Amino acid sequence: MSAQNPYNICTWQPLSKCEDCPLCGRLKCRFNRGDLFHFVGLFFGFALPALIGMVKGGYHWYILGWIGFWILFFELWEIRILCSHCPYYAEKGIILHCIANYGSLKLWKFNPKPISTAEKIQLIIGFIILGGYPFPFLIVGNQFILGTIALWGLILFFWTLQKYTCSACVNFSCILNKVPKAVVDEYLRRNPVMRKAWEEPG
Repeated sequence: MSAQNPYNICTWQPLSKCEDCPLCGRLKCRFNRGDLFHFVGLFFGFALPALIGMVKGGYHWYILGWIGFWILFFELWEIRILCSHCPYYAEKGIILHCIANYGSLKLWKFNPKPISTAEKIQLIIGFIILGGYPFPFLIVGNQFILGTIALWGLILFFWTLQKYTCSACVNFSCILNKVPKAVVDEYLRRNPVMRKAWEEPG
């Protein structure tokens, strides 16, 4: 255990500790800029045509509402109900270093327990608002081509996340997580603080 790793999470241990780990290559358990750029690029593959369509449709002022929700969701809401349960969040410090919400302020304490049912419901609601917000404006503004591109971008975003990111993500209790149980169990075995928290709910 170190000052930068108060919960002794293996994700934040020196890289040399990973040499004999059977989970190497099976989990995205170390920060990688390529994974971060992949996530951001996929998101803007949906957001950019949606933003352009809202401007062309004459609803540019409503973009402020969408961006305001981005800030609310990513910096306050999602980081509480989702990110605070993630091993990446366990690092000491006020800035989150992860493959999705990199740079967000850690306003909440690390919670090693699984995400609750109430938090999962909130997360679904948040995703619906985040992804659905621009489409009424694109439809009313007759921006059907850009709306279709944005829709395909949104579908591709979630499909690609599921296939390449969620299948190896260490935030195991997220509604999108697809890591096999055997891999989850092995990671928890290597991280006693998380394992104890996961065993408490039964």
